[in-house]
This record gives sequence, C-alpha cells and structure tokens, in this order.
Amino acid sequence: MDARFNLYDNEIAAKFGKRFAGASLVIDQSPLPKATRELVSLRASQINGCGFCVDMHTKEAAAAGETLVRLHLVAAWREATVFTEAERAALALAEEGTRLADTHHGVSDETWAQVRKHYDDDQIAALVCLVALINAANRANVIVRNPAGSYVPGMLASMKS
Repeated sequence: MDARFNLYDNEIAAKFGKRFAGASLVIDQSPLPKATRELVSLRASQINGCGFCVDMHTKEAAAAGETLVRLHLVAAWREATVFTEAERAALALAEEGTRLADTHHGVSDETWAQVRKHYDDDQIAALVCLVALINAANRANVIVRNPAGSYVPGMLASMKS
C-alpha cells in the first residue's frame, strides 16, 4: 500500500510538519509521563483508525520500556487491571476528547474530575494539547492513507529539532 500523497515531500506540508513537531516537543518536555503520552496517543489513534500512528506509538512505547501486555490491552483498558487510576483517567479523556461528535457534552464532568484528581495543571495542559495534537495527526495520516508497518522508533525525531 502506498500513501495517496507524500506529506514529507511537499514544501507546504513539510513546513507545517516541522511546526507540528515543534508543538509535540512542548508536550514531550512537559511533566506528563511518557508512558501516559504514548498510551493516550495509541488509544486515540486506534479510535481514529490511523494505522501509521498506531504503528508509531506502539513502537515508541515499547522502545521506552512499555510492556506488551499493556500495549495489547489499551483497546480494552476499561476491562484491564494493568493501568493505574491516573492512566485510566487519561485514557477516558483521550476517548471522550476524540469522540466529541458522539455526545453533546464532549468530555464528561466525571472524566474531568478524575483527570483533576490525578494530574496537576501543567500535566492537564499537556494532556489536553496531546489529545488535540494526536487527533490532528490521525486525520492527516488517514486522509493521505499513510501506510503502517515501516515506522522505526525515533524516525521523526529530527523534525523536532
């Protein structure tokens, strides 16, 4: 499978990608734990059907030491016992923030209360920005049908410098 359009070979898309990567660097440098960042990115990507991002965030999480059990259970996190309460709050926020059209309330008060309970203001800011950013990345990759399977951990790190 080939992508419909190569976002890395187009000047406008490449400029946008560089700025997009810069925004992700702000989140990377935040106090939000890396494991939480990868789990949230993986879950949103699963919901949005973005194979490229599922591939990327699964591999990045594994390279950072995440266990296969937890990675395999992200899609069924509600029924799994391997996630902390804080991670469960972040995963709920990721789901509700990704599925905005499914409810007129957006993120529920219950989910927001759980997020407030487990994260400080800087972590919440990073979490909210991460959900927005991963959803945008998912959409771009799904639109151009960026294929999954060839991602190598760290492959896009040079875009962040």
